Amino acid sequence: MQSPAPGAAGEECLLLVHIRRVVGQVTYRTCEECAEGVITGVIIDASFRDSGLGTRALSHLRSRYPGVTWRATDGHRLTRDLLHRMRIPRAAADDHCSHLRSAAVARSAG
Repeated sequence: MQSPAPGAAGEECLLLVHIRRVVGQVTYRTCEECAEGVITGVIIDASFRDSGLGTRALSHLRSRYPGVTWRATDGHRLTRDLLHRMRIPRAAADDHCSHLRSAAVARSAG
């Protein structure tokens, strides 16, 4: 289930639902102009961590955004292991594509 991420401009949230209950979420942002995506957070309830839910969620993002190159900023151990298995490289926390950087600079100058 997709929705805008609360509190973060430009971020979206993929809610992980099991039997009408949210059991996790993946927050991310994408830039269609340069085909880049950044995963900013992965949260999964403890009881679902070894169920393959994280792998299915990231596979869903890849299929929903074909051709997008994904990176990740989340440094938690669980997330690092998942991202390593999915071959998603690490990015700096403030790493944005050139389009998002230009927009942020324009906002701060204005």
